[in-house]
Amino acid sequence: MDTICFDLDGTLTDPAPGITACIRHALTELTGDAPPAEDLLWCIGPPLLGSFETLLAGKGDAARALVLYRERFGDVGMFENRVYDGMPETLSALSAAGYRMVVASSKPAVYVRQIVGHFGLADYFDAVHGSELDGTRADKSDLLSWVIAEEGIAAERATMIGDRHYDIRGARNNGLRAVGVLYGYGSEAELTEAGAHTVCRSPDELAPLFEASPPMTDAR
Repeated sequence: MDTICFDLDGTLTDPAPGITACIRHALTELTGDAPPAEDLLWCIGPPLLGSFETLLAGKGDAARALVLYRERFGDVGMFENRVYDGMPETLSALSAAGYRMVVASSKPAVYVRQIVGHFGLADYFDAVHGSELDGTRADKSDLLSWVIAEEGIAAERATMIGDRHYDIRGARNNGLRAVGVLYGYGSEAELTEAGAHTVCRSPDELAPLFEASPPMTDAR
């Protein structure tokens, strides 16, 4: 292995306060009501347009809801977030070992880059990728296919780490090793059924997965 791709939400950072607050803002603006934050955690991971379509169930314009969401998210919501305990140490160890590391998030890249920079994670990564605002590459399989081509990654020497089945299936569909994390928003059943090769319960379990497979000398 020489390249490690990381999901953002639920893997590097816990975005629940910002995402749920922004969803509630959008729904309240459109319908005058919104579920409590704890009932919206399932929205962390999948593309938001589809989540709004489910939440509104024909009672409002999902595209308009996404616009309202982004109005708050771009100002404050993206920073209502925190880096998981132990993640900086894990990233530091993997970077020091010589792995090429890439962020691959379904969130729009314009937000991903700001979040990674704001929380002091940018120096650990060789590249940071996300979707486009119009939804291009929001599907994780499509995103990883594009990242592999853009970065010249050898899929058979790469790993994808994520907390939802979208990450695992995206990895398997592109020939990457798939590692699920249980400290995010997916269950063990979700991750294993999607085809995770292994699962980790905390960030400090990630680096040991790679100790027996030092990176190729040309990884960077």
